[in-house]
Amino acid sequence: MTAAATADLYCHDRLAPLVSSLDAVGDAELALFHRQGYLAIRQGFDAVTINDALLAVTDLIDGANPAFRGISFETGSGPSDTFTTTERRQRVRKLMGFVDHDERLRALSIDAALLRVVSLFMQGATPELFQDMALLKPPGGREKPWHQDMAYFNVPIDATFVGGFYWRRQATPANGAMHILPGSHHQGPQLHFSRRDWQICDTEAPRGSDVVVPLPPGGVLLWHGLTLHSSPDNETPHSRRALQFHYRPAAVSAISTEERMRHYGGEVRGAEC
Repeated sequence: MTAAATADLYCHDRLAPLVSSLDAVGDAELALFHRQGYLAIRQGFDAVTINDALLAVTDLIDGANPAFRGISFETGSGPSDTFTTTERRQRVRKLMGFVDHDERLRALSIDAALLRVVSLFMQGATPELFQDMALLKPPGGREKPWHQDMAYFNVPIDATFVGGFYWRRQATPANGAMHILPGSHHQGPQLHFSRRDWQICDTEAPRGSDVVVPLPPGGVLLWHGLTLHSSPDNETPHSRRALQFHYRPAAVSAISTEERMRHYGGEVRGAEC
């Protein structure tokens, strides 16, 4: 489906409220997170930290660490071995598993102020990082349809799973800023289907009930693993750059893929989309 065909799946004029900083998160913000399933923070990291993260990602894209292999390119980009340095930087869609390959990015994932907030959302549990990604969404980068993150991971449905985006460049409605359906985590697991991606049916999309979360560089968006969220196409000539980390309580044991699919797998459940 084209951007025009999916345009009605997103509401661009309902903006999410913002908390000023990670240090400002307390009991009221905790209650807000549990009520609406997300918390948006205007300034989580300073300019120096964000610039270091940008340089670290660029280094990995450019091959500064030959051991790092977790690079994916936007669909239709062509053979990556023919790219110039500039083309390579512009066409990367995703980096996976970088915290063990760059100390600057690892330090960001264990930032004390960040982990304090994540632990607060987990009722005091120790957060464990179990996935790290850089989602760059180049110019023309495709939509990520509506989904729940817990549909992707073997995490018990009653565990407080927290995902986080940390923006390295301005996130706007035009370049694919995140959309959230407030309160949707209270609905429990939703059936997902393999369509444009692993997603809920478009017929189940919020259509007018979602909020968009534009954030400046250094902004942070935290959400519950059952909260429905999505990111439209990037319609600008500039990449939308963000880091994403997933945390679960350290004491939580994994469930089987079969059990996860019993909750989220539409085709497995015999449903239609």
